[in-house]
Amino acid sequence: MQLDSTAVVLTRCSSYDQPELDEALTQVLTEMELPALTQTNVLLKPNLIAAKNSLLSCTEGAFILAVARWFIERGARVSIGDSPAFGTGEMVLRAMGITDELARLAVPIKSFSQGRKLRLPSGGTAVFAQEVLDCDLLVNLPRVKAHAQTRITLAVKNYFGCLIGLRKPWWHMLYGGSQDKFFDRLGQIPLALPSPSLTLMDGIIAMHQTGPIWGQPYPLSLVAASTNPVAMDTALHCILHIPAEISPVMAACCRAGLKGAELSQLTFPLLRPEEVQANGFIVPKQLSPVRFNLFRFLKSSAYRLLLQKQRSG
Repeated sequence: MQLDSTAVVLTRCSSYDQPELDEALTQVLTEMELPALTQTNVLLKPNLIAAKNSLLSCTEGAFILAVARWFIERGARVSIGDSPAFGTGEMVLRAMGITDELARLAVPIKSFSQGRKLRLPSGGTAVFAQEVLDCDLLVNLPRVKAHAQTRITLAVKNYFGCLIGLRKPWWHMLYGGSQDKFFDRLGQIPLALPSPSLTLMDGIIAMHQTGPIWGQPYPLSLVAASTNPVAMDTALHCILHIPAEISPVMAACCRAGLKGAELSQLTFPLLRPEEVQANGFIVPKQLSPVRFNLFRFLKSSAYRLLLQKQRSG
């Protein structure tokens, strides 16, 4: 992925009700320079962290379905997938109550179990889900959330789920001993993707105070779009009043000098950040260690292997 654009499209949206949400999506997507969508293979990559508290901890189901319909109505072939921290994407989507509607829309759920190794621009490698590499357009669908390890999780962090399941806890074990090393590598993930990518941010009801699962709802009333996830995160840090230096992912993007990491570089075709400022959005003061302990790593790995065996059986 090339971070060529620095445009971030912001619009207000206070509800997941279909008419208002559909209008907001059309507003922001009309400003995007999208490829021709007829017969295009579009992969939706929401945040499906876990079935627990899925109505707030994951990208909102109504948001996912509205995006799927928008692309289907324009002739795209849409699928959906993620590599959740717990369970499988299908399990999480079922807990959210949207699997029947996805089936009605003929949107298959991808497992992200098979992968291919790619080199990161800064060195080292990552194993990406095959579906991520094979799609024509990857649509990143993060939800604005506070996070106990990263303070805030937005567009760049959501690409971590493009790695196949077992590789995510392995990264925590291998690189988590050094906060900078882990986040420097994480910030390189979007850059390694060969396919075009678009981020649509679910900021209608955000999660604050803590996260990524058990936070509290915050009415941010925002939908945003950008082809540059770094630019998207820079804009959201400004809106939420979070300095880049206390945000590990954003700090890593700044250290790497990624295009879009400076607010002065950005353009805003619709609303500007100062028009959608959020007051009272709370993020954790103290961050938890990134590195998993050995017991958690082994437990997570064993559970994932069991799920893979059940699916293949």
